[in-house]
Amino acid sequence: MTAVLRTEGLTRRFGALAAVSDVSLALPRGARHALIGPNGAGKTTLINLLTGVLAPTSGDVFLGEERITALRQHPRVKRGLARTFQINTLFAGLTVLESVVLAILEREGRAAHWRRPVAEYRDDVGEAMELLERLRLASDASTRTASLPYGRQRLVEIALALATRPRILLLDEPAAGIPTAESTEVLGAIAALPPSVSVLFIEHDMGLVFRFAERITVLAGGRILAEGTPAQIAADERVRDVYLGRADG
Repeated sequence: MTAVLRTEGLTRRFGALAAVSDVSLALPRGARHALIGPNGAGKTTLINLLTGVLAPTSGDVFLGEERITALRQHPRVKRGLARTFQINTLFAGLTVLESVVLAILEREGRAAHWRRPVAEYRDDVGEAMELLERLRLASDASTRTASLPYGRQRLVEIALALATRPRILLLDEPAAGIPTAESTEVLGAIAALPPSVSVLFIEHDMGLVFRFAERITVLAGGRILAEGTPAQIAADERVRDVYLGRADG
């Protein structure tokens, strides 16, 4: 199967430190793929390399068959690569609906002409409401984003990313700082995305990872330690030694 996103020998050095070293990763269409590992393993650095926040020291990034290693962030978004961050970045003064409509206008190059109220953008409102319904946020459409519980804010951030119509969605700890009930809702919404959207997510909650990921890559010391299904990763002695720990202590 052709990968929608892949890397070949991706490496990023900061002086003598190799934060990411010789990482080759392939994400197929419709993937629900988790990236795990101890603190300092290089997970966020890898996401930053995929999105163009950082340039690699060596190696390449491909979107489909296109080599995008030298592209900056914005052209990657235009080609269908979207991300969220560990700390959300929302429009605090806007309602949920206004925020998503603005993201749609930005996608289409019309954000410079943004003016409220949103009723003037009937077609865009319809698209935004479909997104909110998919993420179970429709009841919050008229609520200011700053007034939402943190878990609902993370869902809004995902809605903003989806408004770009991505082929690949990269999520940096989507459940961080969220109570268990809300984190399950967030990951459930991600798992329920259509197969046209491939997902790569960093997550430290192993219960969520093993519940929602179909495949897992383990990073340690900037390198891929193991990759496989959740069952394969859970049974891997190296992963248990380095990260998961052992039930027998």
